[in-house]
Amino acid sequence: MNNHSAMADAAARKPVIRLDDARLSLSSADGMVEILRGISLSIDAGQTVGVLGPSGAGKTSLLMIMAGLESLTTGQIDLAGFDITRMHEDMLAALRRDHVGIVFQAFRLIPSMTAIQNVAVPLELAGRADAQSSAAAALESVGLGHRMTHLPDQLSGGEQQRVAIARAIAPRPQILLADEPTGNLDSGTSEKVIATLFEATEAAGAALVLVTHDPALAERCGRVLTIEDGMITDDRTTGLKGDAA
Repeated sequence: MNNHSAMADAAARKPVIRLDDARLSLSSADGMVEILRGISLSIDAGQTVGVLGPSGAGKTSLLMIMAGLESLTTGQIDLAGFDITRMHEDMLAALRRDHVGIVFQAFRLIPSMTAIQNVAVPLELAGRADAQSSAAAALESVGLGHRMTHLPDQLSGGEQQRVAIARAIAPRPQILLADEPTGNLDSGTSEKVIATLFEATEAAGAALVLVTHDPALAERCGRVLTIEDGMITDDRTTGLKGDAA
């Protein structure tokens, strides 16, 4: 590998998410409960990471703190090169808008807006003059160019999730976070949505963190993390594309 290629490879692998001894405790009727117990990890640009673990292990909480949607009790998180640990909400919202796409199990589309309007919303909030054209391109990329003017209740569940993916990728984020994105879909539709998600991630050059209960789905990522009782118990690469090894 020549020096130029080595430098390009190093830049491509620059961490876009870094957690240092991340801990999260929440109050309950029985007192404080430790949700995350000292997680340290780094995720590089373009890396695909599947997150496995039983219900209640802390998978979704991990995704929430990565997105700055939940505040750490102690520790530090760097997101897209910014320390978000003490960042106030307005700055966090702007950071998510510009650098992070999120796909939830629930589609979270605005029911009174068409598909293209739903996708264009974050772009318009960012003041993008090309909001409509970029939204249209994102919908085309997930195979919904013919459904742009349909309202959510006129779309199937799989189509609604693909609109949600288009909305997440339209701003060309550095990071995509997906929390059980096929949890509400049948197996046939799930496969189409997952294929769309991986294709969109690669096209955007984004890092993907995918929370799932499905080991086979996690194995389609370049790296697999297992979380149990708020701690990472296994962290391995699969050798597939998106592997940072």
